[in-house]
Amino acid sequence: MSRMKELVKGFVKENPTYVQVLGMCPTLAVTTNAVNGLGMGLATTFVLTLSNVVISSIRKLVPEKIRIPIFIVVIATFVTIIDLLMHAYLYDLWKTLGLYIPLIVVNCIIMGRAEAYASKHGALDSLMDGIGMGLGFTGSLVLLGSIRELFGNGTIFGIKVWSLRVFLGILPPGAYITLGLLSGLFVFVGKKRGDKK
Repeated sequence: MSRMKELVKGFVKENPTYVQVLGMCPTLAVTTNAVNGLGMGLATTFVLTLSNVVISSIRKLVPEKIRIPIFIVVIATFVTIIDLLMHAYLYDLWKTLGLYIPLIVVNCIIMGRAEAYASKHGALDSLMDGIGMGLGFTGSLVLLGSIRELFGNGTIFGIKVWSLRVFLGILPPGAYITLGLLSGLFVFVGKKRGDKK
């Protein structure tokens, strides 16, 4: 697979949220608006990309029996870095996202990519995989957050679009309904694109 395919596979075909159904806890919890989705997605992309590169670089040095604890330490290091950076420079967003930033350590997208991809491929391929999957996850959260914000508040990124307000959009049932509809759409589009090849 070319590096460009590694980069774009996370957008639709292997989208972590809508196709692989990974990382549901932060997806459903923080996407009450587009800004929260963008912040959480970019924080996860940072951790995923850098941990993929480091894990890929040390994969041949890590004993098989302790690889998972070592992966967790690597991931936790980058989560701590992004948590402190957000606390220092994006305090309001950091406060809103709260516990979900430290929980990136155990996000199954990060662990899954570390185990399934970074531990078996070179650093450059793992970098592209991390960026692609991270941006796919970010796009998913922004899309879900935008739809929920639009129907719940009539805004997108805080910009007023219309006066219609359906409070179900920002409530937990709205998250599940929107997620289900978008997942169905992504699977349908992915299968259609697969049929053409």
